[in-house]
Amino acid sequence: MYRKKVLTSLAAAGAFSLLMSACANPSGPSTGGESSGASNKVNIPAISKVEVPSAAVMPAGDGKATCPASTTIAYAGAQTGPNAQLGVNIFNGVQLAIDQHNKANPGCQVQFKKFDTEGDPNKATGPVTQMVSETDIIGVIGLPFSGESKATGNIFEQKGLVHITPSATNPTLTENGWTTFFRGLGNDAVQGPAAAKFLTDKIGAKKVYLVQDDSDYGIGLGTSTSAGLGSALTGTEKVTTGQKDFSAVISKIMNAKADAVYYAGYYAEGAPFAQQLVGKGFTGTFVGPDGVKDDQFIKQAGDASNNAYFTCPCLPGELIPDFASAYKEISKGAEPGTYSIEGYDAATVLLSGIDAGKQSRADLLSWVKSYDKDGLSKHYKWDAKGELQAPTVYGYKVENGKIVPVGPIGE
Repeated sequence: MYRKKVLTSLAAAGAFSLLMSACANPSGPSTGGESSGASNKVNIPAISKVEVPSAAVMPAGDGKATCPASTTIAYAGAQTGPNAQLGVNIFNGVQLAIDQHNKANPGCQVQFKKFDTEGDPNKATGPVTQMVSETDIIGVIGLPFSGESKATGNIFEQKGLVHITPSATNPTLTENGWTTFFRGLGNDAVQGPAAAKFLTDKIGAKKVYLVQDDSDYGIGLGTSTSAGLGSALTGTEKVTTGQKDFSAVISKIMNAKADAVYYAGYYAEGAPFAQQLVGKGFTGTFVGPDGVKDDQFIKQAGDASNNAYFTCPCLPGELIPDFASAYKEISKGAEPGTYSIEGYDAATVLLSGIDAGKQSRADLLSWVKSYDKDGLSKHYKWDAKGELQAPTVYGYKVENGKIVPVGPIGE
């Protein structure tokens, strides 16, 4: 077993029968003399609810907290850039948690500041250096992406500033000796094997072609997924961040007659890749990870997204009615997205520490190190490296133009 459930109350979701039927149903004609990929249309049913722990810590606390007016939590990560929506999902979740806390605690009005990194490792060091110099900031949610997390970890460490990433999954991030870095989800050593099992057992793929980008995230996830696929792996190929033409890669996939493709990267490249893949007559299943699982993928890929599935070490927050309703109010009607609820939970960890009187950087860091409580999405307890106990990985699919969950995977 690569992991175990930490929320026994989610077992009901895992009991949903994941039925699969395969049939030849081409998505488009083969063009340009390419060999058609093997057909692998599948239909894994969606789930409609998840259970959450009855004792989950909530941002409001007991309403009796007091703290200095300058007390500040910050978000560091993408607000703009090609994959900005993943960052927007997170800071909306953080904003909701802070709003709920402040409404319930008139004596502790926590401030919220956002610093835009564009999700770019080369640009992230500037905003993070500025952020850690602001002494009122005692805790941070971010950074969303693995590359920027790697580039900035030492800056946080030097200033003793705790930061919880809701989404950076490269396993090597916790091998740097940092004491201020905490990961609020399972890493790619958890997601990769689960994705491989999902591809072979649930989707029923016999020949999987794996394509990864050149980001730290794509490299880590591609490596762990490739290892899990074993003999089902029929080929691998690397692409670059910002690439727009995937014809050479697609030719290899078609010639290999793959019945599924796993793309380890982000939606900015995943969407045009999927679109071109279907345009060349690929009739198999396209599967992307958490970096692709976003409504922007559907918007950019168009009809090519219709047979797409996703893997993500994230709980479907849209299935928690109270959270989803409150989130829509602060997001102008948008439903919770990938890592919205993880951002919310991470902020709650910090807010509960502030409410407990941990109102310096050193005290809040100690609070997180010893934290052992339920959130809405999972149980939060970190080891000495900043890793959680292996949490659940979920599968998702596109259905009627929306991303819907199909339940836990990789078990």
